[in-house]
Amino acid sequence: MVIRNMVREMAMPIEIIGHETERAADGLALSSRNGYLSEAERQEAVQLSLALKALIAQHASHPDQLAALEAKAVEQLNARGWQTDYLTLRRRSDLQAPTAQDSAGSLVALGASRLGKTRLIDNLEC
Repeated sequence: MVIRNMVREMAMPIEIIGHETERAADGLALSSRNGYLSEAERQEAVQLSLALKALIAQHASHPDQLAALEAKAVEQLNARGWQTDYLTLRRRSDLQAPTAQDSAGSLVALGASRLGKTRLIDNLEC
């Protein structure tokens, strides 16, 4: 979204072609950062994408409780030994907090958290 807006605002003759995040069989987003993880950390790393999936599911049932759901998701991941920067749900179009009018398919769950010395990031469109 940020790159698309920058290209549009600067009237750059560039076509942005988005692609789904490549994932390992267990759901971990593939990244060169994964190489910094120990074997035990690699097994734990999938918890970031699972936390985002849980946030999406909980928001579907309780859309009026987003802040509390985000805080709970951070607390649960941190209880596993992570140091979380954010777990949040936002509109894909402008990364603002969703409103009641936003429909399924227009949101993205975003997360960034440190596991050991490695900062992992992930996002899931929903």
